Amino acid sequence: MDHENLKNQILSLIPEAEFRENKQFLEIIVPSAKLNSICKELKNSGNTWFDYLFCLTAIDWNDHFMMVYHLTSTKHNHTLVLKTRVDNHQNPEVDTVSDIWRTAEFHEREVYDLFGIKFNNHPDPRRLFLEDDYGFPLRKDFTDEINMIVR
Repeated sequence: MDHENLKNQILSLIPEAEFRENKQFLEIIVPSAKLNSICKELKNSGNTWFDYLFCLTAIDWNDHFMMVYHLTSTKHNHTLVLKTRVDNHQNPEVDTVSDIWRTAEFHEREVYDLFGIKFNNHPDPRRLFLEDDYGFPLRKDFTDEINMIVR
């Protein structure tokens, strides 16, 4: 399925989706309040069938975060970049998608550990690598006085 057909399929499922120009993948931005329901729709619809989440990360834009999800349909052989904006930079939260794609469970823990974004309803929200009081090293405002890391 080409980008235009995929875009039309997604618009029929998610009318509020915003599309961005991306040469490699179709890229959409959705409201964070509807993220979980939109992801369920993208996975379960026979026309899209995004059954594989192969990458999940975050971007710090100083005043907000952008969650980025790379999805693939192994049945239809198409890929999508799904993004949602997290506006609360001090206490960022977004709903988990680990109930939809099991691979998200680890990726969300990694994003929490490095960016401090909490995932509502995550089954195991512990940090992966760092101590609980260390801070979040991939945030642009992170400083580490002991190891002299300053951004």
